[in-house]
Amino acid sequence: MNKILFWSAAVSLLLFPDCVPAAEVKVSDATQACIECHTVIHPGIIQDWQKSRHSQVTPREAMAVKGLGLKVSSTDVPEELQGFAVGCAECHTLRPKDHADTFEHNGYEIHIVVSPGDCRACHAQEAQQYTRNLMSHAYKNLAGNKVYQDLEQTILGGIQRRDGKVTIQPANAATKAEACYYCHGTRLKVTGTETRNTSLAGKLQFPKIDGWPNQGVGRVNLDGTLGSCAACHTRHRFSIEMARKPYTCKECHVGPDVPVNKVYEASKHGNIFSTHNTDWEFRTVPWTIGSDFTAPTCAACHVSLVVNTEGEVVARRSHQMNDRLPWRMFGLVYAHPHPIEPDITIIRNKNGQPLPTDLEGGFASKYLVGKAEMDKRRQTLQAVCLSCHGTAWVNGQWARFENTIRETNAKTLTATQIMTDIWAAGLALGPAQNASPFDEVVERRWADTWLIYANTIRFASAMGGGGDYGVFADGRYELNKAIMEMQDWLELRRQLLPAKKP
Repeated sequence: MNKILFWSAAVSLLLFPDCVPAAEVKVSDATQACIECHTVIHPGIIQDWQKSRHSQVTPREAMAVKGLGLKVSSTDVPEELQGFAVGCAECHTLRPKDHADTFEHNGYEIHIVVSPGDCRACHAQEAQQYTRNLMSHAYKNLAGNKVYQDLEQTILGGIQRRDGKVTIQPANAATKAEACYYCHGTRLKVTGTETRNTSLAGKLQFPKIDGWPNQGVGRVNLDGTLGSCAACHTRHRFSIEMARKPYTCKECHVGPDVPVNKVYEASKHGNIFSTHNTDWEFRTVPWTIGSDFTAPTCAACHVSLVVNTEGEVVARRSHQMNDRLPWRMFGLVYAHPHPIEPDITIIRNKNGQPLPTDLEGGFASKYLVGKAEMDKRRQTLQAVCLSCHGTAWVNGQWARFENTIRETNAKTLTATQIMTDIWAAGLALGPAQNASPFDEVVERRWADTWLIYANTIRFASAMGGGGDYGVFADGRYELNKAIMEMQDWLELRRQLLPAKKP
């Protein structure tokens, strides 16, 4: 094995001279051993890491930073980690007994999946905040909710025609993993081991992991932690710049159910970003409004530590994401105040359903933040807006947004009343019959009204205008049209079919 390592190290230096950190940043022996092989096997990984902040600064140096520029929030980074660059071994050998995928690899105990539990060694505050984030519970919040599972199955399931009827079968695991759970995250599980014939070291044993690969925001990791920091800070550079640009959020928030990116691109903010972002500075901490950037990105509004040109804090860094958001716009079935807890499987509306609203539009208020907390979150968000806009502009924009919440909820109520009449007449089978509310065409048209159209209108309003997305492009035109079609569907069947008992 030593001959192999020596040979691979020599090849590494010849072919990839920039793949070894600068001499002044010490690399641990374990990480150096990783580099010697993986520079040949995975040059893309090593080159990416070499350009990272991790490879260029030791935790001890990072901890010595004073003031708002501090990026390491842990005050008790293990002594054995402080003096070395954060490399392969510092992440992939940490806490080996906590990881179910730990295995012996060339003399080291390695785990494949790096989790927020590992990142917590240096970034304790961010890891803790993330546990309070809805995203960290995204897998459970989807997989543990019967209503969402009904919707998921009608979207992902196999669809066939049998005996003159269309039937839907459950989706297989591979389909789920690359569809809803690509963003929500999969549940990882070690299912055994496999032998691979490697080019440098011959036959080696590796763990087999069900649900892998995945970097979803709510991934259930093999150490029991939730989420993936790499969802936003993509490995192995873990770039602040990448997390601050809207393309990262676009990966999951592209629409049409959560049309954030397309609305942002069409907005004035998106127009400014597209035109001027090459002149902006995305790597500084803190991030200065007016000098580093001149229009918000997703991170500026929801995550980043931002200051004004006098160095005064406008908004503190947060990985909770929703602590600047009073309203949860995503219609379930109506827009509503944000849930108090990130685990929303505990929510029950007045009818016992696992939803934050009932079908009549009422809020499950016991589980949702109250007015005082909503006002606090609104003020935190508006502080960012006020750094570029006057008070009258910000207040006027917010008044329009809350009007849009009321308006879209009212239209969703109209669509839901029609759907309720359809179920009551026995023209479709719904919750009262213990049937899926999404597996008949009129039910899917009902879901369109709140899942697609109302959501699009809300996001267009919330983000300062999304051009035509609030009107014709999945906006008000389509919402009103869908409601008319539902009413016509009901009236036609009332005329053609005898009354049915549900």
